Amino acid sequence: MRVLILGGTTEARRLAELLHDTPGLTLTSSLAGRVASPRLPPGEVRIGGFGGVEGLTAWLREHRVDVLIDATHPFAGTISFHAARAAATAHVPLLALRRPGWVPVAGDDWHDAGSLEEAARLLPSLGRRVFLTTGRMGLAAFAGLDELWFLVRSVDAPEAPHPARMEVLLDRGPFTLDGERELLRRHRIEVVVTKDSGGAATAPKLTAAREAGLPVLVIRRPPVPEGVQVVPGPEEAARWVGEGLHGRGSPATG
Repeated sequence: MRVLILGGTTEARRLAELLHDTPGLTLTSSLAGRVASPRLPPGEVRIGGFGGVEGLTAWLREHRVDVLIDATHPFAGTISFHAARAAATAHVPLLALRRPGWVPVAGDDWHDAGSLEEAARLLPSLGRRVFLTTGRMGLAAFAGLDELWFLVRSVDAPEAPHPARMEVLLDRGPFTLDGERELLRRHRIEVVVTKDSGGAATAPKLTAAREAGLPVLVIRRPPVPEGVQVVPGPEEAARWVGEGLHGRGSPATG
């Protein structure tokens, strides 16, 4: 069985670890190449895009892929829809691996936004000193908010356009609660902006914001393409692959 994992996430690396060296299975992980020094999973790795739906479809056919797993970031919406269309065209079973989203608890002051642009419109009413943790790719949406000051945390340095008043913190999770508390205090943060990425690696900022009584602007994740089966973790995805590999239930979309 030939498996292609569309990865770049912690869950994708964990899934590759679980499947690596499985007898009868050939594994390839594909990374988009947006991070300068990615953490590589075990097994064969390809880096770079496929060239849209047509390119991915051709790759699936050329490499005779039996199973496609979309384990990309919850906000990598374009590749997820490309994967759904390519898998359907190439008649390859597709599974989406999505970590569960965050859920507010008592004491949280969360504000909902459907996009980066909507978040930028809401932001001036929530605070002047902003901890922006949405990644370096979407900073253009906040570029016109000259009256606000931003602490931007990302793995790689952002490029223009970006907010005029900005300090960049290059760092990679997981982050600690004590570290997040100190960061909010030291920079006198008044509002936190985050995507609903889910997972534990970056969740401490939510606890720190709740303790400090700060509002959090949470950007909703895009939906998984209709008709694609979803599992919440690498273990479930590995079990799904194993069932198909050992003939206990052929993998299929649904």
